[in-house]
Amino acid sequence: MEKKFRFGIMGAGNIAEEFCQSVEKTGIACVAAVAGRTPGKAARLAEKYGIAASYQDYEEMLKHEELDAVYIAATTNAHYTLTMLCLDYRMPVLCEKAMFTNSRDAQEVFLRSCQMGVFVMEGMWSRFLPKMEQVRRWISDGKIGNIRFASVDIGFRASANPENRYFNRALGGGAMYDLTVYCYDILTAIIQKPIRDIQIQSVWTDTDVDAQEQILLQFEGCQARISATFLANVDNRAVFYGEKGKIVMEFPHFGRGCSLHIEGQEPEYFEDSEEKGFVYEIREVVECVRHGKIESKTAPHSMTLEASQLYDQIL
Repeated sequence: MEKKFRFGIMGAGNIAEEFCQSVEKTGIACVAAVAGRTPGKAARLAEKYGIAASYQDYEEMLKHEELDAVYIAATTNAHYTLTMLCLDYRMPVLCEKAMFTNSRDAQEVFLRSCQMGVFVMEGMWSRFLPKMEQVRRWISDGKIGNIRFASVDIGFRASANPENRYFNRALGGGAMYDLTVYCYDILTAIIQKPIRDIQIQSVWTDTDVDAQEQILLQFEGCQARISATFLANVDNRAVFYGEKGKIVMEFPHFGRGCSLHIEGQEPEYFEDSEEKGFVYEIREVVECVRHGKIESKTAPHSMTLEASQLYDQIL
């Protein structure tokens, strides 16, 4: 039997806990170590999930543990620095979205990743959801005809505390890094055409972060709209309108299924048992690293570069 793939985690917050739960579900990987800056937090996570080692220093974990890859679960502001630290140790990286806050950092990391031959991937789990493949299949089969318009709306009313990760600029706060990234990724993963024009409107807060985006995109033969917000609870959905019908994705960044609506026919539904995409994403990392790849075909470096260029425009 092949040895389980050994992950280390940098950051010990809520998303790190979800990662631990998903690693267990894969059956092919384990979390061997966790590191966090907050005193006692990594140790508590290690105790809860039976992780053998915990550290209060990220580099100490890299020095002392034999790991196959590191999952970076820290706040957005630390992603670039921690990814570069992992590359110092030739350690493959899976980094939580948004992986970078600008395109300059993205270009630098991916150039180094390619030069060193070390795997690096942004944790964009929406790319790996089975419903994404189902939507693409319905479209390629001509079920709704040519797509003419699409909309992706994701948002919720976040706590207005200026110190939390949503509204704190120093922590990499802002709707673009937390929600707009999902909207843009889902849209471009389905409409796989060059963007000819883009118009952006943002709402900025007193803490100098964007709390809301409205983005209009022009593709060849198709227009689309993205809405992302921290200011209100919205209907989280993506809709792709074609000449013969539409495809609806409820909670598009989660695995809650999708539906096909063709004029004059009963709707067709697709459901997935996994609510989130961690399990699929983790399996992809294991597969890529074991086969010596430096990037994923499903979530390639270009995906992250394009999103980071959008942040540049918003900023």
